[in-house]
Amino acid sequence: MAMEARLSLRQSQRVVMTPLLQQAIQLLQLSTLELQEVVNKELLENPLLEEVTPDTPETPADAPVSADTPPAPTVEQLSTDPPPTSERQTDELPFDFNAIMSAAGDDDHEERSLVSQEDRDDLPFENIVRNQASLADHLEEQLRFASEDAAVRRIGTQVIGNLDEDGYLRAEIEEIAQRSGATAEEVAAVLQVVQGFDPAGVAARNVQECLLLQLRRDPLPDPVSVEIVETHFDDLSRRRYSDIARAMKLALDRIMESVEEIMALEPKPGRRFGGNDSRYIVPDVFVYKLGDEYTIVLNEDGIPRLRVNSLYRSLLRSSGNDARQYVEQKLRSALWLIKSVDQRQRTLRKVTQSIVKFQREFLDRGLAHLRPLSLRDVGEDIGMHESTISRVTTNKYVETPQGLFELKFFFHSGIASGDGEMVSSVSVKKMIQDILAAEDPAKPQSDQEVAQALQKRGLTIARRTVAKYREELGILPSHQRRLAPRKR
Repeated sequence: MAMEARLSLRQSQRVVMTPLLQQAIQLLQLSTLELQEVVNKELLENPLLEEVTPDTPETPADAPVSADTPPAPTVEQLSTDPPPTSERQTDELPFDFNAIMSAAGDDDHEERSLVSQEDRDDLPFENIVRNQASLADHLEEQLRFASEDAAVRRIGTQVIGNLDEDGYLRAEIEEIAQRSGATAEEVAAVLQVVQGFDPAGVAARNVQECLLLQLRRDPLPDPVSVEIVETHFDDLSRRRYSDIARAMKLALDRIMESVEEIMALEPKPGRRFGGNDSRYIVPDVFVYKLGDEYTIVLNEDGIPRLRVNSLYRSLLRSSGNDARQYVEQKLRSALWLIKSVDQRQRTLRKVTQSIVKFQREFLDRGLAHLRPLSLRDVGEDIGMHESTISRVTTNKYVETPQGLFELKFFFHSGIASGDGEMVSSVSVKKMIQDILAAEDPAKPQSDQEVAQALQKRGLTIARRTVAKYREELGILPSHQRRLAPRKR
């Protein structure tokens, strides 16, 4: 068969994550303090950016767009519509301003929001920068790379969502199967996938399984160590090493070598993702009640108001091509930062307004009236992709009349009540806490009795669900509460 060279044209579409688009996505998930650091760093590195201070004269409204770009909107501006873009160009610019903005991230000649970019690409871009990822975030990122199957991801998300802070699975396979609409065999298969993630030993159901998962992660595991954990775990936990040596017919020194290996394993795989350090939380949003309505105020204290320094005019007139290219690059970066900060603030306001609308009962009456809410609910309400909602609510806190809460606090699953409505899992935990606080210290209520008490209130809840919520509240089982000393 003869070989020949041939030229052909092919049109295709692909997603290109430009550095400027990465920056815009990054700004969405930064807290107010982190945003201050980013903006101040850019002020130091970009000579075309300057801070608008109270002493700085404001730019007239009819000034050219590229000469002095208006600063980010203040908290008093409640409009959620994108600011109109001006098509006017200045004669002093030796380049096309609109072309620069288009090259900065838009592939047509209209400004489109970051949300529109995500909806068009239909790709939930993952977090670009996280200062400290949680265990759930770390595992969910691995899950996205492990499988493209939507069913596997759905089950895996349920498995990860039922891990405690130490990395142990605190739900039965049957319970996860019921919640995810899958069979127990499918859940067990996905559980094995999650147990293969980093950190080693994660998603185990007890300490014995956790240690076995870590030992078998080694391509050539020590068979003696595996047998000790698998067969003689009770003796190991009681430090009866001589009994283990006799049962396995091995020398005590050989047993102790394996014991040392086992002792070096991590019994709490999620430990390194938790933090006991004290943190001072600065609210990103304030919610005030004025009369019968709630007002949203963004915390912009310390965030510099930005505009483009007019010095670039003289630089462009007096500089050569190399310097002009540098100035154009810095101008593009400055304009995109201003635009991205503006987009972040408007998106944060819209998301908070939607949460306030859904959780009005909670804001009025307290924790018992917190309603179930999902990212999809808020996304459909304000016309944004749920991945954007997830980023905006990351590391953000809101001060409300009911106290200070993380924005993700308002997103919870629900439990069906007798009248067909869903009750938030947080509200159910509050009910359990109140029931156990009012119990007779001499006759503590069992998890089954608490489940029956909740069923009388119209909630359909299983005993093991009560046990899981009780453990998350840090409340001991009934037989231990009977023995525990009571505070007077």
